[in-house]
Amino acid sequence: MNQGNTQMIKKLSLCALAVCSAFSGGFVWAAESDYQLEQVLMLSRHNLRAPLADNGSVLAQATKKNWPKWDVPGGQLTTKGGVLEVYMGRYTREWLAQQGLVKGGECPSSDDIYAYANSLQRTVATAQFFIAGAFPGCDVAVSHQDEMGAMDPIFNPVITNDSEDFKKQALSAMSAADEKLALKPAFQRLEKIIDYKNSAACNGKKQCDLSGTNTFHADNGKEPGVSGPLQVGNSLVDAFTLQYYEGMPLEQVAWGQIKTPEQWKALSAIKNAYQDTLFTSPQVARAIAAPLVDYIRSMLVAQDQENAPKVTLMVGHDSNIASLLTALDFKPYDLADQNERTPIGGMVQFQRWLDKKNNRELVKVEYVYQSTEQLRNADALSLDNPPKRVTLQMAGCQTDANGFCPWDQFVAVLNTALQGTSLQVAEPATTDTAAQEQTDDVGAVAAQSDAGKTTEAAKSTEKPEQDKTVAAKAAAEKAEQEKAAAAKAATEKAEQEKAAAAKAAAEKVEQEKAAATKAAAEKAEQEKAAATKAAAEKAEQEKAAAAKAAAEKAEQEKAAATKAATEKAEQEKSQKDVTVKDTATNEKATTEKEQVSSSQSTAAQ
Repeated sequence: MNQGNTQMIKKLSLCALAVCSAFSGGFVWAAESDYQLEQVLMLSRHNLRAPLADNGSVLAQATKKNWPKWDVPGGQLTTKGGVLEVYMGRYTREWLAQQGLVKGGECPSSDDIYAYANSLQRTVATAQFFIAGAFPGCDVAVSHQDEMGAMDPIFNPVITNDSEDFKKQALSAMSAADEKLALKPAFQRLEKIIDYKNSAACNGKKQCDLSGTNTFHADNGKEPGVSGPLQVGNSLVDAFTLQYYEGMPLEQVAWGQIKTPEQWKALSAIKNAYQDTLFTSPQVARAIAAPLVDYIRSMLVAQDQENAPKVTLMVGHDSNIASLLTALDFKPYDLADQNERTPIGGMVQFQRWLDKKNNRELVKVEYVYQSTEQLRNADALSLDNPPKRVTLQMAGCQTDANGFCPWDQFVAVLNTALQGTSLQVAEPATTDTAAQEQTDDVGAVAAQSDAGKTTEAAKSTEKPEQDKTVAAKAAAEKAEQEKAAAAKAATEKAEQEKAAAAKAAAEKVEQEKAAATKAAAEKAEQEKAAATKAAAEKAEQEKAAAAKAAAEKAEQEKAAATKAATEKAEQEKSQKDVTVKDTATNEKATTEKEQVSSSQSTAAQ
């Protein structure tokens, strides 16, 4: 998205937000006096990650261009992803406090908050960052499987039906969805961006493009899959989207080839189509989302409300959200200022409300997410600068003007979503088959009797009617007993899972504490040894330096002494030579004088 368009879009978005806030603020205020939030379950997609398809696989094969480097391995939460999730956690805490579900400025009870994530790095880390933002400094553990890197069955969107009939239905539904796609212009633009014809994937092919046929897979024990242009296109657009969210320079995002919001929307349709064809056909969605639906039901319905957590955070994947919304038969929705159908870091909130005026329970379901620009700009979220909120509607739960639908209808939607799966809920019977058959028989006898036997025929209907009433009562009591037993079993199961999760979390904390203590001790020993070694080396160096200085000083003193002695000897010798010379000179003078005197004497003679 170019800078000019981005600024214009942001201005328009802010104006629209201001208008909407002014409207919804008064609307919510009017409702708050009558409605009280009692419980929230949030199913969130993990936050910003590096591309799943690393540079050695689909991405490298699809283009010769160089891909940007990421600071984490493929699929892991990035540093910025952690920051974004802290912001989402902080905002959510403010919103929960505003609704009176938690208290501001103090840590919640461990029974009030429950966090549960799929056992991958990006999901566990997302939950941890959310908790850090929402409840900083508080002892709120994140529950997950002990084995990191292995998918938790609750979050694992795999097919669990091995029948051939199901496989045929699933493949047929995927192919039918694929045939309705109109993505040719988007794929053509994608080919141009990556220069697909010159890629490794096209080596040795006379004609190579992304207009081929998609082949779908629906194998038991595996995720629904596809091979072909849709798979390649999804990986590429996913990588471009993540680059934009990460805040990479625009010339690096898709090598600067995506310039307008319209281009982004067209390309994002490929990624959304990938998700829709694989995970949102009713046959597939209900099958793979059943464990998730059952878990949500256990937290919101099966548990005693007094003992259930007020706030539950679940962190999974886009496939979890997409399949769940289809399994619960949500109506189509539109997320403003977002190109993704299930955005990074977005969450579906199941909110349980009490209508105080009419003393009835209601549910509201909202999609809470960050806009494309909020993600790219890493906008700090708060009640004054909130993320986006869109109210969702279920086809089987009649929603009123405030976005609420009756709680019993919501429970029925959950139960319906589990029908036909191994986790289906027993429904109470309303009519006994045998009693109905008896009624039919009585009617037949009465029709065949003559007028003279009318009274007896009428009498004969009394007993079957009584039998019908008794049978219906027995069936109802049996259904209530089964329902109570199922609810008790579900509650016990949820309590056991919660206790096991709490135990695991406590053990993990203890292990981490012990590991930290051990690491600190080892570090202290290493630092002590290093300090001792450094001191010894310093002492040796100082000793060697002192010895060297002393030796040099001795040499200098010796040299100075030798020089002084030599100079003295030279001086003494010079003085001696002068004395000898003076003596010789004196002697010569004396001799010459004597000779002159002698000569004079002789002459005189």
